[in-house]
Amino acid sequence: MVVALTGFGPIQSAHAAEEVNVYSYRQEVLLRPLLEAFTEETGIEVNLVSGKADALLERLKNEGQNSPADILLTVDAGRLHRAEQAGLLQPVTTPQLRSTVPPQYQHPDGYWYGLSVRARPIFYARDRVSPEELSTYEALTDEKWKERICVRSSNNIYNQSLLASLIAHDGAEATEAWTKGFVANLARKPQGGDRDQLHAVAAGQCDLALANTYYLGQLMQSGKANDRAAADKVAVFWPNQDDRGVHVNISGAGVTKSAENRDNAIRFLEFLVSDRAQKIYTESINEYPVKDDVPWSELVASWGQFKADHLNLSTLGENNAEAVRIADRAGWR
Repeated sequence: MVVALTGFGPIQSAHAAEEVNVYSYRQEVLLRPLLEAFTEETGIEVNLVSGKADALLERLKNEGQNSPADILLTVDAGRLHRAEQAGLLQPVTTPQLRSTVPPQYQHPDGYWYGLSVRARPIFYARDRVSPEELSTYEALTDEKWKERICVRSSNNIYNQSLLASLIAHDGAEATEAWTKGFVANLARKPQGGDRDQLHAVAAGQCDLALANTYYLGQLMQSGKANDRAAADKVAVFWPNQDDRGVHVNISGAGVTKSAENRDNAIRFLEFLVSDRAQKIYTESINEYPVKDDVPWSELVASWGQFKADHLNLSTLGENNAEAVRIADRAGWR
């Protein structure tokens, strides 16, 4: 049984002998298959509170040690870093977590673990761009792309983490120069989410976009004809395949510092990196499993194989403040 509480009232216990309380940025509809499978396998009931990422962090801060939350489940290593730095998480180390999650997708001291991998490649218009014209993120500053790129605001953590990865690889000075050149090539003022960027490419408002791949999956599986039509008009290009690899991030989770159901929280984390849960991540959510031996879904595999950047994702959080400053100075609004 999953008790889903989308508002911000107090968690109402399901009065189960065993339970775990989860604060989640992820939509309940996406999580439900995972949560139901966990309860079926363990008998532990899940009480779920869904909300915006920043609001959940503030709630945890305000509740302090009185927080009923046992798990914080969110997306992007940058957000997990913020939670750890705010003292909201506690370190957890188990053989299963340490050995199952690749080192680059977990906090060095066990404050959080990656549960699924999310790639942020370049999308291009099939009828206006040849993949042979593309190569790296760095090459997006080329003059041939002037007024041809769409992207969402730099206020978005996904773009901040991309910049943080560039800082790690190229240095802050080179990243600032890149950001200025990238902004100069934008076709329009940053607006909307990743799906909106893909729609803009399909509509001819721009020829390239940066977006996470699972958004393409959402368009491909949408009940709306215009979404599916847009998906047909764009394609994925995997940048930086001759050097470090494409920028990736994670959805992830950590055990809260206040967790009263700590053992159940750890069992929840261990379940989420099991083969059963990893298969749900790729087949139901269109993300990549953190486990290399779990096959991708047919839809996810249709986007092609790629080399991923092996940068330790803790670095993304560490470089976040500098990334935000660079974006501001470059005029990426």
